[in-house]
Amino acid sequence: MSEKTVWCDKLRKSLTSKNVEEKESRPFEAKELPPDHHHDKVDSSAQINSSVFSNFSSPVSDIFDSQTFRIFVSTWNVGGNSPCAGLNLNEFLPLDDGSDIYVLGFQEIVPLNAGNVFVSEDNEPASKWLDLIDQALNRPLGSTVDSSQSSSSSYSTNKTFRRDQTVQLKACNCPSKVKKKSYRKACFSCRFSYDFDSDDGEPEKGEDETSSLDDNEVVLTMKLNNRRRYSYIVSKQMVGIFITIWAKKELVGHLSHLQISCVGRGIMGRLGNKGCISVSMSLHQTSFCFICCHLASGEKEGDELKRNSDVRKISKNTHFQRICKNHHRINPKKILDHDRVIWLGDLNYRISLSYLETKRLLEQNDWDALLEKDQLRIERESGRVFNGWKEGKIYFAPTYKYSNNSDSYSGENVTSKSKRRTPAWCDRILWHGNGIAQLFYIRGESKLSDHRPVFAGFSVDVEVLDDRFRKEISASNMKVGVEELLPNLNNIFS
Repeated sequence: MSEKTVWCDKLRKSLTSKNVEEKESRPFEAKELPPDHHHDKVDSSAQINSSVFSNFSSPVSDIFDSQTFRIFVSTWNVGGNSPCAGLNLNEFLPLDDGSDIYVLGFQEIVPLNAGNVFVSEDNEPASKWLDLIDQALNRPLGSTVDSSQSSSSSYSTNKTFRRDQTVQLKACNCPSKVKKKSYRKACFSCRFSYDFDSDDGEPEKGEDETSSLDDNEVVLTMKLNNRRRYSYIVSKQMVGIFITIWAKKELVGHLSHLQISCVGRGIMGRLGNKGCISVSMSLHQTSFCFICCHLASGEKEGDELKRNSDVRKISKNTHFQRICKNHHRINPKKILDHDRVIWLGDLNYRISLSYLETKRLLEQNDWDALLEKDQLRIERESGRVFNGWKEGKIYFAPTYKYSNNSDSYSGENVTSKSKRRTPAWCDRILWHGNGIAQLFYIRGESKLSDHRPVFAGFSVDVEVLDDRFRKEISASNMKVGVEELLPNLNNIFS
């Protein structure tokens, strides 16, 4: 008998056992599943079993459906510049993209000076960006947003994360206790709609590099508005690195197990002027990880090896809590444990050509010749970094380094060779995992900083619990999740 069939039988028998015990006063718990030597008793209820599972013959095709969602991802090194008056955010958030989830990453959101690195980072620019993003995503269709409309009064920093003044989203939002009156809803996923007990306590702390969501988070306080299309999910800042995620409001109830891990790779190999912020979360039954990074700079020969080292250290040191509060779901611990992974940021890989040779090829728009000397491409193809990752074809000009408020690369106006920077594709977006298709990969043209923003669209497949199955389970009045009965679906059904 295959593992797939064994697990399906366990699920069927567990449901039958619940129906047999339905007259008892207390709700059924997953830990009360009858052992194998009690199967004869369970099998005696075959009629109930048949009525519950009459339409489910295959555990994969019947328990889960695959649905497609769109994710918009962008990265922008803003060079320590706050949003200026008249900044058009359409160069960072294209009009009416209509994606389901937005993942927006920034680098150098504050100047990388000693005060921000060693003392206390400035959170005010993050508040301004959040206010602009909120306006952009929830603007009336057809309108535009610029920073002169931003008041930044809706955002402040605090040690508590709140959504819409009604729900507190914790590092792991699985309830340790669910009120009896709402246990019928407690099936299959950890939902924001859970009715938490007032004495639930603080979220559990992660390991050293894992940051709980109640730790120096940016707070969004706003009144409920039924006309809002997108809801703020999370933001996190580490010195100059900043990431924020937004989702369509109808998806919020299907997002769960949100965790953050920060890895510093800057001064002394530990401080946060370089490094990454990683966000782990689940949409329905599929896990996602988003990594926003700023890797080691420099265009001297051998500097690419420092960036390779940053990637390896980030991959090694990024970790999340493995077991959530309900003790039945096993969460991804490492980056590549997730089903779908997207890595974005200022990766800082350069072009291994002289400035004059690079300039000549740029004037000819010979992207293919330039890409042959792109360090990230060379290192990936050699297997030294990002082995197994994918990147879309680049059809845009190098995104670094531009003169301030100009379309000219900075080297054109610099006479000193020591200060001249060879143009390069520093800003990149890569992905890992099956069920991801890139829809576009382009750059914006904002002149706010010496980098141009880069954004990509993805179509992702997500495993969603079949509606018929959910209704059958709801009708059986159970408090048991599919994660509890099938703890490692990816391995069992692969």
